[in-house]
Amino acid sequence: MKVHVGAAATPEEAEAIAKSLAEHLGVDVDVHVGESGEPAASASPPAVEYPLDDDLGPTDRERDLRAEIDDILEGGPEKYRERLPEQGKLFVRDRLDLWFGGEGGTRGAGDASATDGDPAGLHFEDGKFAAFDDWHPNAPNRDADGEGGEADDASGDRLPGDGLLTGAAEFEGRDVHFMANDFTVKAGSMAAKGVEKFLRMQQRALKTGRPVLYLMDSSGGRIDQQSGFFANREGIGKYYYNHSMLSGAVPQICVLYGPCIAGAAYTPVFADFTVMVEGMSAMAIASPRMVKMVTGEEIEMADLGGPRVHAEESGSADLVARDEEHARELVADLIGYLPDRAGEKPPKRETKPPKLSPEGIDELIPESPNRPYDVRDLLDRIADAESVFELKEGYGPEIVTAFCRIDGRPVGVVANQPTERSGAIFPDAAEKAAEFIWTCDAYEVPLLYLCDTPGFMAGSQVEKDAILEKGKKMIYATSSATVPKQTVVTRKAYGAGIYAMGGPAYDPESVIGLPSGEIGIMGPEAAINAVYARKLAGIDAPEERAETEAQLREEYREDIDVHRMASEVVIDEIVPPSTLREELAARFAFYEDVEKDLPDKKHGTVL
Repeated sequence: MKVHVGAAATPEEAEAIAKSLAEHLGVDVDVHVGESGEPAASASPPAVEYPLDDDLGPTDRERDLRAEIDDILEGGPEKYRERLPEQGKLFVRDRLDLWFGGEGGTRGAGDASATDGDPAGLHFEDGKFAAFDDWHPNAPNRDADGEGGEADDASGDRLPGDGLLTGAAEFEGRDVHFMANDFTVKAGSMAAKGVEKFLRMQQRALKTGRPVLYLMDSSGGRIDQQSGFFANREGIGKYYYNHSMLSGAVPQICVLYGPCIAGAAYTPVFADFTVMVEGMSAMAIASPRMVKMVTGEEIEMADLGGPRVHAEESGSADLVARDEEHARELVADLIGYLPDRAGEKPPKRETKPPKLSPEGIDELIPESPNRPYDVRDLLDRIADAESVFELKEGYGPEIVTAFCRIDGRPVGVVANQPTERSGAIFPDAAEKAAEFIWTCDAYEVPLLYLCDTPGFMAGSQVEKDAILEKGKKMIYATSSATVPKQTVVTRKAYGAGIYAMGGPAYDPESVIGLPSGEIGIMGPEAAINAVYARKLAGIDAPEERAETEAQLREEYREDIDVHRMASEVVIDEIVPPSTLREELAARFAFYEDVEKDLPDKKHGTVL
């Protein structure tokens, strides 16, 4: 068990804490001081001394049970387990070792002991004996020779745990619920007993208010055994009802390790955050074979629903991992920005200076509103070093959505990206931003808007792609968010872009501008063309026309300049760019506990 104490704790205090907790909780304890990765003190629980004359011990009954458990822990048929390495994936119990057993996992080949094979961070597992009667030779309904009767699986396959593991564990110092498919059991498919375990895990998460990890590797429902779990009130359909009840109540994080098809594909899209693993994971409403049967289209699984498709085209994947170890690293970082449950504040950490100096902010942002710069470079001068954690990087790239820390405090960033089509808001970007804002608001993560946009994109294609529908969702999410919001007009804030990006009308705690900022209905070029087109067309001399146009443009820019906006108290303040980080830190700290009320209603209708 890892315990973190304040940086001011002495080695003696750390040692006393370690010994006390180890004795009280009966577990090994490592005490870390501040953000140190190495424990300052460690302690183990004292050995239990039993009476010398206590000569009772386990009988064959317990030894038989332990043997049964060891057998269950071996998973499905050996032939399927042997194929996992060539598929690039871990056996499910090795995967649990990786997640909950410490760095690199703890279980070696052939080590499936019920007494010493469980990961150190695994609190307990539920339902090891699910479907036991259907396959195990020691089941009560088996014949003496182990051949069994009607309950025998037709193929002779093993069904330990019915192919699904559930339980509770410690992950990165946090108590979590988990489920994990065992791909060696009928390709991780879902049947009645496994479905029951899944539902119980979700319902217990609703009671405890603790995060849920879904480690998915499932081919979907077990079609030849669908009676009793598919359409029942407490069947597989209840998964998604429970996902909906858990949504916004506790963080739900899903990692995909294989092709999740049909019903199995809904768990990742219902989760708050979805991680796909390159080269092995996919999700789709139907398999390529079914797609060909229904539509005649021939397509490979990767092109139908692989990581690139969902990271860049559908937006269903938040992160793409290189391999299993990287997936765990990503989730370990991600969960550090989130509380255990709704209503709690996300965890703070010690502040770090930014990666790059704030002194460079003014020079970073070009004076011309049309010249690009990478907003990530701006974040590196605002956020604590190594704290920027971007989501959906390849989807809707005109807006960057990321978690970061400012002075140790988690913040959700919604930033226009001038390197991508000048930061204009396209439908995918609006949808991405709306979902991110909604999620931050659910988990009490304050919002920072970095506004540098010419507004929502115009044109026939974006209308077909639902720019109005998706744009209104972004505006609705910004309007309804009750977490503290700070908006910075870094450069251009034209059209309805200032609305979507948390402008003055959207109840932000502050709207501050940099000296490069502009706020207007449209940019200078468009405005001059709209208002003065006839006047300019009437000037015959090219030099005179160009001079007049330049003069009108400068007059217009003076009218929309951030100084005019501050003079009219449209915005709250103009700050020197080099002080932006400390300005934001002070404002987020001051407004940390601000309370906002929404109208008394059941819910809005926009989403």
